[in-house]
Amino acid sequence: MELRLASPEDAPALLAIYENYIHTPITFEAVLPTAAEFARRIGDTLKEYPYLVLEEAGKPIGYAYCHRQRERAAYGWNGELSVYLAPEARGRGLGALLYTQLMELLSLQNVKTVYAYVTLPNPASEALHKNLGFVLSGVDQNTGYKNGSWHNVACYSKAIGSYDLPPAPVIPSPALSKERVEAVLKRPLPQGEKM
Repeated sequence: MELRLASPEDAPALLAIYENYIHTPITFEAVLPTAAEFARRIGDTLKEYPYLVLEEAGKPIGYAYCHRQRERAAYGWNGELSVYLAPEARGRGLGALLYTQLMELLSLQNVKTVYAYVTLPNPASEALHKNLGFVLSGVDQNTGYKNGSWHNVACYSKAIGSYDLPPAPVIPSPALSKERVEAVLKRPLPQGEKM
């Protein structure tokens, strides 16, 4: 397996993974974006945050990324995480691997707290976040309507940095040292066994 930064050219392969979720309440997006729109999203994300792709035998089987949790300046040290896996990659601990490496890169950027929003019920995602030390911050009741039902959404949070005063500015992902990024991405990865 290989872990690397995504590029907009990965859009068709990552969109094929995302398509597995579009008709579920795991995402509240109702219409599958075009490859061009997905490429734009990847490019926009990479201007500020890491967007990771996990490949097995040269084929993307999962991806994870971060974006701003909220827009006001005071929230600038927070990030919201997402992870998606191809069907054949589920249940192998690869979501945890992607999240762990993503959070390590975010901590290099001086991000302090990461958040994840999980449509309930989703036992696999709930377990992933709990196992990685996320804390349930709250549940928004009946906050999203999809597939003929109202859905609750849980907010999970995790501190990944110290809350020093004043906080150091968040470093855009492209400004990180290439050596430090490569050191995170090039660690030996498991070869298919469950983590």
